Amino acid sequence: MTEPLVAISDLRVSYGAATAVDGADLVIAPGERVAVVGASGSGKSTLAHAIIGLLPGAGRVTGGTIRWRGEDITHADQKRLRRLRGREVGLVPQDPMSNLNPVSRIGRQVSETLLAHGLCTRGEARQRAIELLGEAGLPEPARRARQYPHEFSGGMRQRALIAIGLACRPELLIADEPTSALDVTVQRQILDHLDKLTRELGTALLLVTHDLGLAAERADRVVVMSDGKIVESGPARAVLTDPQQEYTQRLVAAAPARVVPLIAGQTVAETVAEDKKAELAEETVVLEVSHLSKEYSIRGRGGVLRAVDDVSFTIARGRTTAIVGESGSGKTTTARMILGLVPATSGTVELDGAEAVGLRGAQLRAARLAMQPVFQDPYSSLDPMWTVERLIAEPLRAFGIGDRTTRRTRVAELLDQVALPAAVAHRYPNELSGGQRQRVAIARALAIEPRLVVCDEAVSALDVLVQKQILTLLSDLQDRLGISYLFISHDLAVVQALAHDVVVMREGKVVEQGPVEKVLKAPSDPYTQRLLDAIPGAAVWDSAAVTA
Repeated sequence: MTEPLVAISDLRVSYGAATAVDGADLVIAPGERVAVVGASGSGKSTLAHAIIGLLPGAGRVTGGTIRWRGEDITHADQKRLRRLRGREVGLVPQDPMSNLNPVSRIGRQVSETLLAHGLCTRGEARQRAIELLGEAGLPEPARRARQYPHEFSGGMRQRALIAIGLACRPELLIADEPTSALDVTVQRQILDHLDKLTRELGTALLLVTHDLGLAAERADRVVVMSDGKIVESGPARAVLTDPQQEYTQRLVAAAPARVVPLIAGQTVAETVAEDKKAELAEETVVLEVSHLSKEYSIRGRGGVLRAVDDVSFTIARGRTTAIVGESGSGKTTTARMILGLVPATSGTVELDGAEAVGLRGAQLRAARLAMQPVFQDPYSSLDPMWTVERLIAEPLRAFGIGDRTTRRTRVAELLDQVALPAAVAHRYPNELSGGQRQRVAIARALAIEPRLVVCDEAVSALDVLVQKQILTLLSDLQDRLGISYLFISHDLAVVQALAHDVVVMREGKVVEQGPVEKVLKAPSDPYTQRLLDAIPGAAVWDSAAVTA
């Protein structure tokens, strides 16, 4: 039999008194693709990071063994681990902003990996970095290599990390939520490239993901984790189309991809938003965007980049409008102009009939009270020096709402609404998982009960169970308070579950817009159809009856 690349036996990992991984067994063969799925905090990332000795903070292996090609590396020294990382085992981490050096050009960061392992000369490394960025799906890779991380969108930063992870052609690639920030078409491009590596180079893949459709479509075997334990494992399609354990059944039932009406003959499944879609009364426009455009000067080349080009749409009270499109399509820039975080080059934004562009002083403060954001990246949007209680209460303090006692009560209510225990109030962001941090960000945005909430990929970092809870929460709040949402997303399944109307953007322009059911069932533009076709796992859900 072929010797396994990785053989983990009875592994236990603890953070102080808390056990994160409890008795896990996992074997990965050369060239095999294994997906680890589970809710936030289930231990899946900890299991993966333990292999290369990258446990954060107080994380320690307290039991069991980790073997790499038969060698026991459970407690290997740093010299051995440095040789292992990058050259033998590549890593694509989850958070692009905190894993890229903000003052170093992207190309240099890719080439540094090659140089650190002595794989080529400096000149060769520069050229190879450009090639790797191209393989990872970045357009104009030679120009992108000269840019800095802040000049990239979230999806582009993630692609740069993928290029770094693949630079040395490792035998095993650990990909921790590698496509959570990517639109579906680029996601497919990246995953196709990973499949190509697996086939041609024999590279094994350990994929950590909360996307069950992606796991079913891209992995040979799926491992399901809950509370640090492996509760089910087996062939990918068998586990996800006929789950045996109750926990796996809940994960599968919560997968939003199952409700996308893109499969011929499939009816739209019931969603939390379905009833209200059919019962909407006469509409009052909350937000009206007219001919909005944004231009940027292109450094070093002259000319301008028209990032947003003549965008117009409206959002009615109590309704959700989603903007979808690939990374770089102008979705986030449009949202930031609406929020007043980026000045518009031309066009107007009206909130409840009043102009909301270029406001200052008391008018800007009033607009801030009416509009609140939930940003894509919970790692950079939360102050690491503040407790969760202070973070959520900050909007209340800023607008002089309540006293210390009532704010504390409000924070407790919000934590409960976003499915976080009360004890989290006294913790700091670095003590929370990515999904927990995003729930804190959502609670903060809801604190002052704004009329419009702008959600920029607000659920992209969440596992399907928490994602379903958040979507249900947003829908319930909309029903109760009449809140309107501008929902930026690359996940058309999530859009189907929550939104009433959808705006499809490509290269800064609106190519299609209308009611969700009409646009997603019968798209009039080929680009929209390509987005639908690229959703991972659609064929899996269509090919078998799923036990829920």
